[in-house]
Amino acid sequence: MNRLRIVVPGDSPPQIQGSPHLERLKPYGDVVLYTDRPETHEEQLRRAEDADILINSRGLVKWPDELLQQLPTLKLISLCSIGTDMIGLDAAKKLGITVCNQPGRTAPVVAEHGFGLMFGLAKRAAFLTASMKTGGWPRMDNVYLQGKTLGIIGTGHIGAEMARLGRAIGMNVIAWTYHPSAARAAELGVQFVSLDELLQTADVVSLHVRLTEESRHLIGKSELAAMKQGALLINVARGGVVDTDALISALNSGHLGGAAIDVYDQEPLPADHPLLTCEQVILTPHCADMTPEGVELLNEGAVDNIIAFLEDSPQNVVV
Repeated sequence: MNRLRIVVPGDSPPQIQGSPHLERLKPYGDVVLYTDRPETHEEQLRRAEDADILINSRGLVKWPDELLQQLPTLKLISLCSIGTDMIGLDAAKKLGITVCNQPGRTAPVVAEHGFGLMFGLAKRAAFLTASMKTGGWPRMDNVYLQGKTLGIIGTGHIGAEMARLGRAIGMNVIAWTYHPSAARAAELGVQFVSLDELLQTADVVSLHVRLTEESRHLIGKSELAAMKQGALLINVARGGVVDTDALISALNSGHLGGAAIDVYDQEPLPADHPLLTCEQVILTPHCADMTPEGVELLNEGAVDNIIAFLEDSPQNVVV
């Protein structure tokens, strides 16, 4: 009997390589793991040919419609992520390829990262450190967060945890979501408001929506202009949720007090990207869930999803 072929097509930076959870797949099939990222689509397809299952451990390895159409044996893509924007979901659905993600699994880890970014930005940590390293002794007001208004855009698992953390330090938390309800507001301990009101009211705006066609550039030139003078923007969602050019302009004009960003519309961020020249930014390389605990939670979840699928009880199915 032919054994299933389970392929990790590009585990760079390292995510699932060396994880003990891969051992749990041995009774089900043979795992083939590539520790480097494929340089071309041709190489990516060569690695995935004849695969029954892909473990897509890195979002930098993308599977658009035209690549999925060339993988006739593929039955399942198990993601080491919450986000699914690296997969051509329409094609997967048409081709009968199941896609499973991990909603909420690392929400506390990602929210803590966003919370830390907020503090670093409010206390001007990156700007002051850079200045002192060049001999400076700068004087610039920090932002006192207690009593300020935190605006949460997107109240899924991560947004909900960010709201809880904000309340814990005495921030007033307001929120916007596509589907607000009184019950959800009571559960989260927040007040739902319109997007316009949130932008005009919040001292800190924190983004937690999925990237879809509806949410792409949800925060653009007009939305940034509507934010309070000196407000802070936190993005641990997806880079495409923000119009990056408009953000750079808002930062350089001094309208925004700063931005803390973990996700970008180009990843890795090019060395000459103009965002890198902005003074009041804190940047991390899409690593919000990259703690030992977060990594293993995602590895465990990816394997759990595969086993559930193979035992005819699929879970966390996107399509």
